[in-house]
Amino acid sequence: MFAYIKGTLEEKSSNYVVIDVSGIGYQIFMSNISINEIGEVGKNVKVHTYYYVREDNISLYGFLTKEELKMFELLLSVSGIGAKSAIAMLSNITPSSFAFAVVSNDIAKLKKVPGIGPKTAQRIVLELQDKLKAEQEIAKADDTQMDIQDSNDENISEAIAALQILGYNKKEIDKVFENIDKSDLSVEDLIKKGLSLLAR
Repeated sequence: MFAYIKGTLEEKSSNYVVIDVSGIGYQIFMSNISINEIGEVGKNVKVHTYYYVREDNISLYGFLTKEELKMFELLLSVSGIGAKSAIAMLSNITPSSFAFAVVSNDIAKLKKVPGIGPKTAQRIVLELQDKLKAEQEIAKADDTQMDIQDSNDENISEAIAALQILGYNKKEIDKVFENIDKSDLSVEDLIKKGLSLLAR
């Protein structure tokens, strides 16, 4: 319903902000990280939003980047994960680290997030990897797609998978990776570098 909200930051609380748009104050729930980074009260801000509707709850959730929004949407798609749990994860792990944990089966990293136990961490990895595999099968059917990935380079393979989890298609990723010196970069560095270029 709302792609983003742009206006004056009127209030900052521990788990939400209020943004004034033409005299209407929108209460938007955000992660602690985003609230700390959004800026000072009185400044003009722009927040990507998710309109969350349940029988007993209608709320707006906000994100400073599209990657945060994508991570939130992915978490909501996992059975047993609600909006509060998803925001808690965003308060404790960055989208790039989250995506890397999923593609590398790093259950231990996800378990460190408050409120996420071993079973939930395993469910997140399994369900999101299944989604990624389905998307990769669709991508393989696109013969027009460039493929700069070296099949022997596991770092590039994992970085591409992680960026796909965050919502980018392989054609976009291949294009930006063509201009990156990938030889000495770790998987996480490749993800961060890719994100910085894809977000432009």
